[in-house]
Amino acid sequence: MLNVGRIEEGFVLDHIKAGKAMTIYHDLKLDKLDCCVAIIKNARSNKMGKKDIIKVECSVDMLDLDILGFIDHNITVNVIEDGEIIAKKELSLPRQITNVIKCKNPRCITSVEQQLDHVFILTDPEKEIYRCKYCEEKYRGSRNK
Repeated sequence: MLNVGRIEEGFVLDHIKAGKAMTIYHDLKLDKLDCCVAIIKNARSNKMGKKDIIKVECSVDMLDLDILGFIDHNITVNVIEDGEIIAKKELSLPRQITNVIKCKNPRCITSVEQQLDHVFILTDPEKEIYRCKYCEEKYRGSRNK
């Protein structure tokens, strides 16, 4: 049995779809932080069959919940202080995301003005559809990379 030690302060991302932990690791820019990170891939799960888990020992305010909610709003975020879970944060689809995805419309102003932020707005929460703020191009990629 694999044993990964407990963390004193930080967060545990649980219920990540199996095989997606490294994508989330890079999207959250955890590789740029100077903190301890443990990635567990293909852990057994009664609920999901298999899942990934990420444990990060650093201040919780360093986590961008909007990016995480955009990628997969079913991930559980456990906040840890003094080695104990003090809160479970529910994720939701963010109303707006900035510089997470890029507009693919060649006529969009973001294609010409390189310094402009790529901003997408949640236009249909039921169907989970995001559109470019500038040209209203529908995002056609997969959020669950």
